[in-house]
Amino acid sequence: MEISAAGRLVVRISAADVGKRVSVRRLDETGGPRQNFTDTVGVLTSWDDGVLMITRRDGESVRIPESALVAGKVVPAEPARRRGPAASYEELARITARGWRPVESERLGEWELRAASGFTRRANSVLPLGDPGMPLDGALTAVRRWYGDRGLPAYIQTATGAAGTQEALCAELEARGWTREVTAELWTGALAPVADRETSDVVLSREADADWLARYQRKGVSEVALRVLKSGPSVWFATVPGGDAPAAIGRCVVDGRWAGFAAVEVDPSLRRRGLASTVMAALARRALDEGASAAWLQVESDNAGARALYDGMGFAAHHAYHHYREPDVSGEAR
Repeated sequence: MEISAAGRLVVRISAADVGKRVSVRRLDETGGPRQNFTDTVGVLTSWDDGVLMITRRDGESVRIPESALVAGKVVPAEPARRRGPAASYEELARITARGWRPVESERLGEWELRAASGFTRRANSVLPLGDPGMPLDGALTAVRRWYGDRGLPAYIQTATGAAGTQEALCAELEARGWTREVTAELWTGALAPVADRETSDVVLSREADADWLARYQRKGVSEVALRVLKSGPSVWFATVPGGDAPAAIGRCVVDGRWAGFAAVEVDPSLRRRGLASTVMAALARRALDEGASAAWLQVESDNAGARALYDGMGFAAHHAYHHYREPDVSGEAR
């Protein structure tokens, strides 16, 4: 917190700092006998009518009455990374998008509208990198119309927690009634340590064959889904043979210096035997052969087992990402 030369806490932010990353301390207004304080760090997305809105790294918006402020200051836009390759949010957003391509896409200014018959939110959501070329309300109307024409709910994929992410857009969407349905994190790490594990019995292929699909969690995969799974500059599928279905599978897409891991799945009866690490090691070795040096993957915030595994491999969270769904629409798209 900002402390004056006299030792007092000082509020050194104002409405002019909207859009900047700030750290504030506020009085906890629970009405208890003692004064308690709460600290919040995030992007100041608005300061209107005596109320601040701060969007934290995890995408949660915090409403703070100006009267409750005790101290506050602007802090660096991006905290120091603990480990992992250096990368901007925009670089990673474009890399991950190329590794999971939709069947159909269209530009709206600098936004990309993506559709794949509802197979996964990532392939059926807007990637809003930049300016849509029109006021936000008009852009959202165009987005809803485009997805409605395809019989799909409109989703917008946003990110928080790194330099250049979209805290302001998150706040605008929430103000308009869009619902945040999913929050996950994108993690990055060095590729070589992932490859430094035993890889026996892993079969690599360019195709997601019947055996691989038998283990894949999304059953009844359509032709559209197969097109998405195979999309990307250089895609590899890994399989550890098993009984009726493989013991473990995984997918990797190589794009320049980056290798992205996905669909790492293990037979529930065989978990905690290192099979996930084995699959990733085999894919990592192939990616190293193709010139990659850095790795990324996506993990849901509540998947404690996966987070522990990836942490042990040297990965660390880079930013959080979210899918916002248009208001007042029924149906489902995962």
